[in-house]
Amino acid sequence: MDIKKLKQFLDEKVDAYDQPFFIEADPVCIPHRFTKKQDIEIAGFFAAIFAWGNRTTIINKCTELMALMDNEPHKFCLTYADEGLKRLIGFKHRTFNATDLLYFVDFFHRHYREHESLETAFTQWMKPGDTNTENALNGFYQYFFSLPDVPSRTLKHIASPQRKSGCKRINMFLRWMVRNDNRGVDFGLWKNISPAQLVIPLDLHVARVARHFKLLERKQNDWIAAVELTEKLKIFDPADPAKYDYALFGLGVLEKY
Repeated sequence: MDIKKLKQFLDEKVDAYDQPFFIEADPVCIPHRFTKKQDIEIAGFFAAIFAWGNRTTIINKCTELMALMDNEPHKFCLTYADEGLKRLIGFKHRTFNATDLLYFVDFFHRHYREHESLETAFTQWMKPGDTNTENALNGFYQYFFSLPDVPSRTLKHIASPQRKSGCKRINMFLRWMVRNDNRGVDFGLWKNISPAQLVIPLDLHVARVARHFKLLERKQNDWIAAVELTEKLKIFDPADPAKYDYALFGLGVLEKY
């Protein structure tokens, strides 16, 4: 398929899947249950971090966690008491357990005491001229784990380019927060990261479809591959390459391409 036809095909798939119906069965439905900016950020962050494996299970575990936080995650993280923390002790999702959860809550508690939005946890590390979010993600990793007594087991739950990860889940979270195309799925809450700087959330399905269409040559699904694919997608839309996540994910997961 030549470039012109491939762009037309992928644009049609973006149009097909970047629609409100997509929300219900996807982890993005969790932050969509909230209207307060900080609740959307926290709920979205947990939904993205939990997003590996069966989507129904992911949604159910996020729903369980939000209920433990009285469905006010921002207020809970800012004002929790010991009784509130005790509720979290039995929580578990795959390899994510209460130890990890308590550290995440502590991070949110400390961050939101000083900042109005989670956006600054990423943007304060960016430099003028950054073409993508690599500095933001590396800086966020260091910042997130800057609290005293970080549990070593919790380190695995946050990815970063410097650790050679494709950073699929964090990139997906950034897509939710940054993109704003008025279609109802992504929120467009953050204004200091451009959609042009987003890196495609690269998972096995997206990578498989990308290689099928000769959009990705690298064999490993790491940060270099995610950037390679994003640069190829910029040929189709340099201002918003991450929108093609809908096309590649839809083809790979929903159409079994």
